[in-house]
Amino acid sequence: MIDLAGKRVLVLGVGVAGASAVTVLEELGAVAVTVDDSGRADVASVDEVDLTAIDHVVASPGFAPHSPAIQAVLAAGLDVWSEMEFAWRVRREGIPWVLVTGTNGKTTTTHMVGAIATAAGLDVAVCGNMGVPVIAAARTDVDLVAVEIASLQLHFSTTISPHAAVCLNADEDHLDWHGSVEGYHADKARVYEHVQVACVYPAGDALVEGMVENADVVEGCRAVGVTTGAPAISQLGVVDGVLCDRAFSDQRRTMADELATVADLGHLVAGAVPPYLVFNALCAAALTRAVGVEPAHVAAGLRGFTLDAHRTATVATVDGVTYVDDSKATNAHATLAAFGGRPDQSVVWIAGGQPKGQEFEELVKALRSRLRAVVLIGKDPQLLQSALTGHAADIPVTVIEPGETVMVRAVVAARKLARAGDTVLLSPACASLDQFTSYADRGQAFAAAVEALER
Repeated sequence: MIDLAGKRVLVLGVGVAGASAVTVLEELGAVAVTVDDSGRADVASVDEVDLTAIDHVVASPGFAPHSPAIQAVLAAGLDVWSEMEFAWRVRREGIPWVLVTGTNGKTTTTHMVGAIATAAGLDVAVCGNMGVPVIAAARTDVDLVAVEIASLQLHFSTTISPHAAVCLNADEDHLDWHGSVEGYHADKARVYEHVQVACVYPAGDALVEGMVENADVVEGCRAVGVTTGAPAISQLGVVDGVLCDRAFSDQRRTMADELATVADLGHLVAGAVPPYLVFNALCAAALTRAVGVEPAHVAAGLRGFTLDAHRTATVATVDGVTYVDDSKATNAHATLAAFGGRPDQSVVWIAGGQPKGQEFEELVKALRSRLRAVVLIGKDPQLLQSALTGHAADIPVTVIEPGETVMVRAVVAARKLARAGDTVLLSPACASLDQFTSYADRGQAFAAAVEALER
């Protein structure tokens, strides 16, 4: 663990991660200097700090590489640590970490890791990008640390050496932060640096497989593919509804270890289990197998697993219309997955928010045949509106003006457009902070509006 006693550490950002960093710095005898870009009167700005007196810098994801604060500290010759990097440097040593990143599916997969590890009798800290500070979790006495890590947190992470890691997928997201899709992919690839046991990747995804091939890993680390089809050697996959392992099995050249069944995931959704959930489960199984979890515990963990409250969660059925909260879908890739789980249903789609530099043409093309109507709720709906006009001009679109009752008005509009048997799906494909405090706040507003319909 790094010695920070007497050091002056600049903490950029005073949110949850920043507050956790300050607490640990004080425990370690360091002096924390806090900076924020929110304009708060009680917090300094970076131009008020003597950077020549600073030893280290910890930055929250709120500070993009091109932000004035980051540019200033880099110009001063200071290294920048993400809160993940800081957590690794002050961690309780000897405890394995597993990392989960990807454009979509991170939270689900990370929590699946937690459920499987718990079923195996391990004390696991599930933390990271879903809201539980990894800085605090890294210093607890547990058996395993399972970390959801976003590209924004990988950018300034350089020495983390997990037992296993996975990049589930790498579509386009946070391009306003990274500056380009190439920058986004380069930061996602960092998840595989210094991996000790297993680099888990989606078999058949050339982009992610290339990340694994180019990673600087610990000697002896293996590449482990995941497929929803029959697995080859060094892969996990599915045969006749059975999730099986030909990577960690001692007899992988001739047979596979049975881990679970697709039916073990049946309680998570109405109808058929969508392929993305099977894939997430296989990735979680691979990560836990990499830290020694036995096959029997995988099935037990998956049977006890529950989805995030705002990930394709059915809120209610009103007048024959099903209302589904998928507020956690903050990018196009996640929204496409949500629609994939409802292949036979006509959908009134509630969408919009902060686009984060995304383009939506391909998403609209993919969804067009499924849409009954669209309700847009973002403060800046132009990008989605343009994609709908260009590729789904015959689909009715209702734009909801911003304001305190935006979600109530959106749900009322969707109800008027839906028919019995339809699904009203809140799957925004955008971030929430233009009108809500978080994706959870957005989902709660949706649920409250639906409950008002029931009353």
